[in-house]
Amino acid sequence: MRLYVGNLPFSTDEHQLRTLFEEHGPVDSVAIITDRETGRSRGFGFVEMADDVGRTAMEALDNHMLDGRNLKVNEARPRPDRGGRGGGGGRYDRW
Repeated sequence: MRLYVGNLPFSTDEHQLRTLFEEHGPVDSVAIITDRETGRSRGFGFVEMADDVGRTAMEALDNHMLDGRNLKVNEARPRPDRGGRGGGGGRYDRW
């Protein structure tokens, strides 16, 4: 199960997030999403766990206070397809 974790304090690192979720069971992976240009946290991330422990962790940690912020934890939804990533501005034939 892939969990979305939002409203993270910007100081939270992947080790801290993993430790928090491991209180509820084994964690398969943790990723905090960062800004491409600055490398700073964007305030959300993802945690992957087995379904049963993931549901338990989600219920326990949704609205959990971490460094003054209430976490938002729910099941991650797939990213919507936003179409191709065309670039280059297109090419036009001139007659």
